[in-house]
Amino acid sequence: MYQLLRRLLFLLPAEMAHYVSMNGLQMLCAIGPLRKWLKKQLAPKGALSLQLFGLEFPNRTGLGAGFDKNARYLRELETLGFGFVEIGTVTPRPQAGNEKPRLFRLPQDKALINRMGFNNDGVEVVTARLKAWRKKDSTWQMTDNRRNNSTAVPSSVIHHPSSLIIGGNIGKNKITPNEEAWKDYEICFRALHPFVDFFVVNVSSPNTPGLRELQEKDALKKILTHLQNLNKNFAQQRPILLKIAPDLTLTQIDDVIELATEISLDGLVATNTTISRQGLQTPGSEVEAIGAGGLSGRPLKEKSTEVVRYIHEKTGGRLPVIGSGGIFTAEDVANRMAAGAALIEVWTGFIYEGPAIVKNISKGLH
Repeated sequence: MYQLLRRLLFLLPAEMAHYVSMNGLQMLCAIGPLRKWLKKQLAPKGALSLQLFGLEFPNRTGLGAGFDKNARYLRELETLGFGFVEIGTVTPRPQAGNEKPRLFRLPQDKALINRMGFNNDGVEVVTARLKAWRKKDSTWQMTDNRRNNSTAVPSSVIHHPSSLIIGGNIGKNKITPNEEAWKDYEICFRALHPFVDFFVVNVSSPNTPGLRELQEKDALKKILTHLQNLNKNFAQQRPILLKIAPDLTLTQIDDVIELATEISLDGLVATNTTISRQGLQTPGSEVEAIGAGGLSGRPLKEKSTEVVRYIHEKTGGRLPVIGSGGIFTAEDVANRMAAGAALIEVWTGFIYEGPAIVKNISKGLH
């Protein structure tokens, strides 16, 4: 069924297809009985929940940042069975992102190239949507209040398995110079803190000029330690993770690991998209015509797995890693977990495999 729908959607420009499909799903989920039927059909089966970062995840499969940038589709993504969703990347001020077209399919490679440029509605609008979502989520409010009234547990909210875990992926505005970037991360952190379950600091997107320079150890330490100090001032502390690029050298990864260990960072997300174009089946002329952007999907699978394995082995498994990049099937998830990933995120795989991806992954792991 989805194969036919995908053929139709692929007739549209990629970014338009995204909004058509998600707004269509939104309309379906607005009909209560239909939403319940969809949720039942797509629900992953089995005892799948696990605890990590002081949170209880309904299952291991999450949706990576960039898909629901503005927290518009949380009900719909929960209906599809995702265990967690990263919203964002969110910046302090709204920004339109790069000029269109900026999202491209490479069907021969089961890949995408994007140069979106952190297009989002800004942290105030996104926070308002999250606040409205949380008001409807009585499970989250109940557990959150219980933890706030307890001084015995200093970490994050333990969720009932039926409650969607939400990560806040935060970044800087394009016009903010790197030396002032820490201020943008602080603004987003403070605003989103009451409404998300964990944070992912994004310094690894290739689509904001100069952003990846913030992956250097000194720049990273300034941003991350500042957020950690802010975190201590809240009644409840949120886990803070760092998302890294697959294009880092081993020396750079070692610097990240050393810093993460030194400051007791909660975990890493490995990896973001790549600027490499090696090994593609798509003709070089087509790839060249697309131009700059981050490549995601199948071509990223091996590299991302290698990065996860390297981090896991280097740290003896003491630094939790969310595996991301080139994940489509249960076999992909099993391989990423064998490499050391505790959780996984899909994005491009969701586009190519369709709305049953979480159900199919969970089924294949049992």
